[in-house]
Amino acid sequence: MDKPENTFLSSPEFLALQRHFETVSDFKMRSLFDEQSDRFNTFNLSAAELTLDFSKNRITSETLPLLIDLAKSRQLPEAIEAMFSGQLVNKSEKRPALHTALRHFSDEPILVDGIDVMPEVRATLTRMKEFCWRIRNQHWRGFSNKPFTDVVSIGIGGSFLGPKLASQALKPYWGKNINCHYLANIDGSNLTEVLQGLNPETTLFIVQSKSFGTQETLKNATECRQWFLDNGGQESDLPRHFTAVTANVDKAKAFGISEENIFPMWDWVGGRYSLWSAIGLPLMLTIGHENFRQFLQGAYEMDVHFRTAPFEQNMPVIMGLLGVWYINFFNAQSHAILPYDHYLRGLPAHIQQLDMESNGKSVDTNGHPLDYQAGPIIWGGVGSNGQHAYHQLLHQGTQFAPCDFILPLMTHNPVDHFHELLVSNCLSQSQALMRGKTLEEAQEELKAAGMSEDEIAVLAPQKVIPGNRPSNTLYFDKATPKVIGALIALYEHKVFVQGQIWGVNSFDQWGVELGKQLGDQVHDALMAERDADISKDFDSSTLGLINAFRNMKNKL
Repeated sequence: MDKPENTFLSSPEFLALQRHFETVSDFKMRSLFDEQSDRFNTFNLSAAELTLDFSKNRITSETLPLLIDLAKSRQLPEAIEAMFSGQLVNKSEKRPALHTALRHFSDEPILVDGIDVMPEVRATLTRMKEFCWRIRNQHWRGFSNKPFTDVVSIGIGGSFLGPKLASQALKPYWGKNINCHYLANIDGSNLTEVLQGLNPETTLFIVQSKSFGTQETLKNATECRQWFLDNGGQESDLPRHFTAVTANVDKAKAFGISEENIFPMWDWVGGRYSLWSAIGLPLMLTIGHENFRQFLQGAYEMDVHFRTAPFEQNMPVIMGLLGVWYINFFNAQSHAILPYDHYLRGLPAHIQQLDMESNGKSVDTNGHPLDYQAGPIIWGGVGSNGQHAYHQLLHQGTQFAPCDFILPLMTHNPVDHFHELLVSNCLSQSQALMRGKTLEEAQEELKAAGMSEDEIAVLAPQKVIPGNRPSNTLYFDKATPKVIGALIALYEHKVFVQGQIWGVNSFDQWGVELGKQLGDQVHDALMAERDADISKDFDSSTLGLINAFRNMKNKL
């Protein structure tokens, strides 16, 4: 298949950016701040109760207009409208990507195949509200008439990472009587740790799987079902203790779940974007309907901002464009997410899935191999722990990784002056990445410490910190449900912006599907009773590993 004539790299807008890059790539941010006293105010914007300081980026006043020209040339305005209006933006699967409909608060209809989906969305939200009200107010109880104390959410991928992140982030809003647990990994240790200490009489299980056939989820659900039956529950009690979020109602009913306790999933919502649907049921159970509604409201406000704000003032667009700037011009390979909030410790993992599953592609939407980089490696962790670990690489390593610092200005748990110390760590890290330490500064520092000239000659170069390493700082007053909703939606839209610019489909995941297919074949081989029953199609490495497992299993 021939490549289109006007490729990404040869477009006039990309070439204009390339020329600009050649003139500014050696600029030092330290000097830019010295020259521009108002740089913080110039490169700063707010939306949906979030504020983005992007002044510590290697950009000038000319950079953003050129990046915006590139975005427009890649039909980003049209793509945004296509997504929100329910067009088939997931072209490989011929589906819309309408997660925004799940948090849509206006009266505007949203059509899929000519049918307005909003009545069903609202009806599901009402069912979720009623379900959670009954559980939280102890009207719906377990088989021994005791109120529920624990909820176990069984899912994987988007059915796990998003709800887990949000429920962790909003722990201060949890009700007093219900604890939430997540079971995802197909690992007996995970299952054992989750069930240990739980009482089957007071435990509610939510099975989250669109097909009700995902290997990991179904296996975990089956084991939980058996644990329930082995510890006092009866088959007739299953409808009291098990509910499901799935598109396969028949399979869920066969499992023992009553139809009235089965919540829908739709083809037009991808797993990593499904938090806003009934997949968010464990979140609503823990924080309550009103807080969950505020969570949706924050995301909706970010949606409105993304859809209507000029690109020059559009937070997801600017964050997405800055990522393109570093990946395609500075050859950055990764991006670090650094939340300075214990409750947001799950954010890097969720953004990792959101970004890398969406844009981890090497072929564009027309089937042409990419001849440029797309989709960074996403990593990170909670501050300030990382400062005593991988921040060393950020400051002095040969790898170049832009960072997002995420910071609440107020804490839910004021203890002495802990939060002031945490904030000072966050701000000083972004400052250090920007400023660095010159050789002259290192030499003066060592000289003041009384070192000899020979010692200084050896040690000073090792203490040089290059600086000029970019970061964003996203800050907000407090991590409320509304703020967390806006924050997650912000990153969803940033990923979409970058996917559109790179020309990849951000809504499919064929690499994940291949792993599932091969996993089934390997599992069959591991469980085969005779060596002769194992397929001869495996490569020698996979076959050798299968045999190693089978040999150990036979020894037990």
